[in-house]
Amino acid sequence: MLKRAALSLLLFSIGPALADPLPPLTREGLQALTLAEASIAFQSSAGEHNQTASVAELYKKTLVAGGFPEKSISITRVDNTAYFIMRWPGRNPSLKPLVILGHMDVVAANPSDWTRDPLVPVVEDGYLFGRGAGDMKLSNAMAITALIHLYKHGFTPEREIVLAFSGDEETAMKTGEILAKTLSNASQVLNLDVGGGTLDEETGKPLFYAWSGAEKTYLDVRLSVSDPGGHASEPRTRNAIDVLAQALLKIEAHPFRPELNALTRSYFMNVARFTPPHLAEALRTFAATPDNAKAVSVLRANPLLAGSIGTTCVVTTIKGGHALNALPQQAEANVNCRIFPGHSRLDIIHELKSVVDDPSVRFEDRSAGYVETEASPLNTPFAHAVTQAVQTAYPGVPVFPSMTSSATDSMWFRAAGIPSYGASPIFMKTSDDFSHGLNERVPLSTITPGLHFLLSLIRDLSGKESAPH
Repeated sequence: MLKRAALSLLLFSIGPALADPLPPLTREGLQALTLAEASIAFQSSAGEHNQTASVAELYKKTLVAGGFPEKSISITRVDNTAYFIMRWPGRNPSLKPLVILGHMDVVAANPSDWTRDPLVPVVEDGYLFGRGAGDMKLSNAMAITALIHLYKHGFTPEREIVLAFSGDEETAMKTGEILAKTLSNASQVLNLDVGGGTLDEETGKPLFYAWSGAEKTYLDVRLSVSDPGGHASEPRTRNAIDVLAQALLKIEAHPFRPELNALTRSYFMNVARFTPPHLAEALRTFAATPDNAKAVSVLRANPLLAGSIGTTCVVTTIKGGHALNALPQQAEANVNCRIFPGHSRLDIIHELKSVVDDPSVRFEDRSAGYVETEASPLNTPFAHAVTQAVQTAYPGVPVFPSMTSSATDSMWFRAAGIPSYGASPIFMKTSDDFSHGLNERVPLSTITPGLHFLLSLIRDLSGKESAPH
């Protein structure tokens, strides 16, 4: 059993909380970095050459080398990917387990578009570059490193700890659903995929940490228009592409109702302390009166905040026509929506149909695999545990809840009634976040405090009193 004093000694051996943005990495930090680099080298994106199962085998090999029994780990293939489960039994089998959740797959990357090969991890200028560096192979590596250290130093959790990694979170999300069904007896989920800390753009010092207690519902809608077409030299009053374009412009101009919930209100009031005056004023005004037109206009103009004040819908793909010299017979587009909690996908489709107001435009829900979820409870021991974890890594840094605008595997657990909280160990500048984009990177300076954070949080959440009430 690892006493609190022993944990403090372990934390000290890893190193003090970072003040210098580029300190040398300790042995434990190098272990996490090396594991992250090795996993980045595998192409774990959907497709013919998917190597997600190889990432799972790498994680298994690392954990077994760290002392965990091989029989405690299972890797299950699903289609061309896989999911991973490791079980660390607790002292009290009557307590429901803590699930530590992540994903092994990444968004596909075209090497010709990148400055560096996305599958060749590079450490340069204080950053780790490579596809999956930030989303989320370094976080996975840090979690594995933290668990190995707790195990080696004699810590025995009160409740079972389950380390679970899905294999298609970026695409079909099928393995996440399987994990939620397999782990339906969980007390709560610690999802390392979302949440995290923000560093000051000028100084690089930590500003605040925001954990996630909810996420928006994902929706893809296919809009399509058909027409007999004809010769391009004989234009007609109706053109399938024109009709679709008019529908899309109406959707672009449609202002969904601004909304608040307890999570976003808290986030706006807290993050206002770290924003320029005009933006801070809009945040506070919106938190008090969400129908304030001026505040709504300011927040909608900010891409980082626009998704937090209500439902959003944007066009992501479009195609139409069949020949350069013919009137189009078909035109279609995909509209991607992120729905504010409390609304169903059907609600939003009905609203879009009303906005377009053209029965010749067909709507098709293409996101049947996603589920709608409510926020996880806020007043639980998790909030105290994550605050303590941040203070261990970055003393004095403010900690508050938020809502995630994207969809994660947490939705499957929340849909099953299992509280799920996003709490990534990563601190970084907003300008450094290239997840899903070109030249993805993550600062090395986040590794040591990230280990502090995880050691504290895992220990607290796996205790007897850690389950939500």
